[in-house]
Amino acid sequence: MTDGATGVQSVDAVVVWCGALAGLAAALGLAWRLTAGVRRITHRIDEFTADWNGTPPRPGVPAHDGVMARLGGIEQRLTAVEHELRPNSGSSMRDAIDRVDERTRTFAGSTATAATAAIAGRDDSAGK
Repeated sequence: MTDGATGVQSVDAVVVWCGALAGLAAALGLAWRLTAGVRRITHRIDEFTADWNGTPPRPGVPAHDGVMARLGGIEQRLTAVEHELRPNSGSSMRDAIDRVDERTRTFAGSTATAATAAIAGRDDSAGK
């Protein structure tokens, strides 16, 4: 008998093939494990691309706008807010605040004048 051989040719062939399959499975497992980082990075790149470009609707899943479409919406909303913060033809929020401020100043001025006159009147009557 030779070293490592059973003497039965078919059993020896099965042992060799099982060893080869085990070695191949181990090599494939090792390759799978080593490429896990690459697969993870590829998945993240796919997610980024889908976020950037947007996704079309699918059954049960609504469409998602891409980054440029969302930025366009933000710019439109910002333009509307800026319109309200600058005085224009009288329809902006800034114009309304300015009108209220002017009325408050007018009202405060007239009440201050009346209060000053009342105090002055009291001082005059106290001195008599």
